[in-house]
Amino acid sequence: MYEPRPGEKTLRGQLERVTYRNEENGYSVYKIDAGVADLVTAVGLCDNHMPGEELELLGDWANHPKFGRQFQFTRCRSLLPSTVEGIKRYLGSGLVKGVGPRMAERIVKTFGERALDVLDESPDDLLEIKGVSAKLLESIKQSWESQKEVRSVMLFLQSNGVSPNFAAKIFAEYGQNTIQIVKENPYRLADDIFGIGFLTADKVAANMGLPPESSTRLDAGVQYALSEFTGEGHVYAPRDVLAKRAALLLGVAEGLADEAIARAVSDSALVIDMITPDGGETLEAVYLPTYYVAERKSAKKLATLLRRDTLTDLDDMANGIDIERAVAWVQNVMRIKLAEKQEGALKLALTSKVMIITGGPGTGKTTLIKAIIGILGARNLEIELAAPTGRAAKRMSEATGHEARTIHRLLEYNGKMGGFARNADSPLECGLLVVDEASMIDSVLFFHLLRAIPDETKLILVGDIHQLPSVGPGNVLKDLISSGAAPVVELNEIFRQAKESGIIVNAHRVNSGLLPEELSDGTGEPGAPDEFGEPAGQTHDGDGLRDFYFVTQDDPEKCVQIILTLVRDRIPARFGLNPISDVQVLTPMHRGSLGASNLNGALQRALNPDDRPSIERGGRRFKVGDKVMQIRNDYERDVYNGDIGFVIRADDEAGLLSVDMYGREIVYEANGFDALIHAYAVSIHKSQGSEYPAIVMPIHTQHYVLLQRNLLYTGITRGKKLVVLVGTKKAAAIAVKNDKTRHRYTYLGERLRQAIL
Repeated sequence: MYEPRPGEKTLRGQLERVTYRNEENGYSVYKIDAGVADLVTAVGLCDNHMPGEELELLGDWANHPKFGRQFQFTRCRSLLPSTVEGIKRYLGSGLVKGVGPRMAERIVKTFGERALDVLDESPDDLLEIKGVSAKLLESIKQSWESQKEVRSVMLFLQSNGVSPNFAAKIFAEYGQNTIQIVKENPYRLADDIFGIGFLTADKVAANMGLPPESSTRLDAGVQYALSEFTGEGHVYAPRDVLAKRAALLLGVAEGLADEAIARAVSDSALVIDMITPDGGETLEAVYLPTYYVAERKSAKKLATLLRRDTLTDLDDMANGIDIERAVAWVQNVMRIKLAEKQEGALKLALTSKVMIITGGPGTGKTTLIKAIIGILGARNLEIELAAPTGRAAKRMSEATGHEARTIHRLLEYNGKMGGFARNADSPLECGLLVVDEASMIDSVLFFHLLRAIPDETKLILVGDIHQLPSVGPGNVLKDLISSGAAPVVELNEIFRQAKESGIIVNAHRVNSGLLPEELSDGTGEPGAPDEFGEPAGQTHDGDGLRDFYFVTQDDPEKCVQIILTLVRDRIPARFGLNPISDVQVLTPMHRGSLGASNLNGALQRALNPDDRPSIERGGRRFKVGDKVMQIRNDYERDVYNGDIGFVIRADDEAGLLSVDMYGREIVYEANGFDALIHAYAVSIHKSQGSEYPAIVMPIHTQHYVLLQRNLLYTGITRGKKLVVLVGTKKAAAIAVKNDKTRHRYTYLGERLRQAIL
């Protein structure tokens, strides 16, 4: 039993249903059978528990204004089940390989409350059960034996607030040394076990009696605070900012946090560098070593490449090409007429070692890349094309007709070796490297890419500076452009054909600080929308269909219903698009009725029938036909964060899920389901580098904190054939006016400027 703290109450019962779970922070809503007439609602932050588990919760009762009486818990632990129903659901949770819900029901029906004892003492008795073959029995016995080994570990971890699901993962990592390792330093769990963060490890430490001001806790807290800071996109943290954040997190004096920073620097766990950002005051920048090395060495390598522009004769740089003749030749071959800025960019690309091309949709970036490839390819120069994600690489291949690969594939990442095969000692073998979607590249990946580029190779970075920056730390493209160290061409002319696209026109309007045309009838006021959100008085093209719509609606719940109707009925009927594979819902947030979590549940119910084979673990149900997304990199199987696939098989008994990822079948075991989320609706950040035939996007004041111009712009530019915004003019206006993107602490630009002096 937990020891209640003053004022805490205890609730104990069986978890019947997971009503809601936020995978980002662990906030969960549980329905608990506590032996009273009705199920009890319990809410709080916890690990991922499964229906059937016996839970012990500590907290207090409260009355929610909308949902009524709830038990709000601050601590939660799982106990081995003692009832028939609990045992059945426990065995069917995926803990025992070969035992799914149906087999668990047969076992419990045969042996009742003795089921766990039978597995312990006489597992051969399972042969009495229909469907249990000698082969399956052997699999169950082996799996259960491993569970027996982990039992003492599980009980130890559960008594300290860890769920059975995570206990199995911890045991798989540490084996028989688990208890010793966790007792010595519980904060190792946050580093070594996916899904366990500092806060969970901190709860374990507290339950084990570790003092709040112990150096072990303080040191781990500082590291976590800096990791969280880099998770927000920063490469370093000013020392005073880090000390304040860590002190607040740990609930200790700022001086103790600063002492922990000093210890970490002394132990080489952190690095401090004295820097002078933007010519202002000098400050102490605290780095995780990986990011310090990446930033410093990236600047040094880029400076080496850029110096070759000044040391190499222009004729050599152009590979002996007659520039004027080459430009005329490629236009004739491609049957195009380059705009003046494109022609200038092409000449610059032929005579530069490093070059950056930026511009929005419809400004001719792809045409320019094809022209560069055409000329240098005709000179038999070895050419490589790459992009940060598989989806972006596929788009690049289709647009240019030249094979493009992900940066990880290009650099030949080897998960078993833990690094890239292509590096300074084994560089790439190409004369030209073109990297698209460069705004998505974070500082560490950029460093590894630069390491593998020979000094003789041309590097061309292509991207849209106005899109969202990388998910990972850094702001590489923006830093390189602002440094002024490399030649930059910004394409800003929208070509005639692109001007006919409402998507492109409105994307550029938003980027210029103007509302989409659909929200203005010439006086700045929205026109009266028809049933498909088309403002009164606007004309259509020949078939009566346009590619950009804004459906106005103030009520968030009605917005949800409009989105469902659009995706399920209206868009497929009017545009002939598949509602699951062709239509993508994008949203600024995860939370709220218009957040990704709620929209995914509603869209799954609307688009995927309940009669399809399915598998449920941890309160999440995956059905055959579901659209899903990988949310962490799996280098061994070549599946990456943001990859989208479709469930093609769900074997509840075996606890296996098969997903078609771009034509390849990826099989997930039950303990690997946390690498997947439903993807009927995804965040705009997750959509970077992708294009979809159609997107539907809520834009509402419910998302006030994230209403930014670059977010709206990025979302709109993901649509290829159709964009439908659903929400309010007020929200759109807030987003369009808010061009103050969140500042990121990076120093790459200044390091590059200093390196080329």
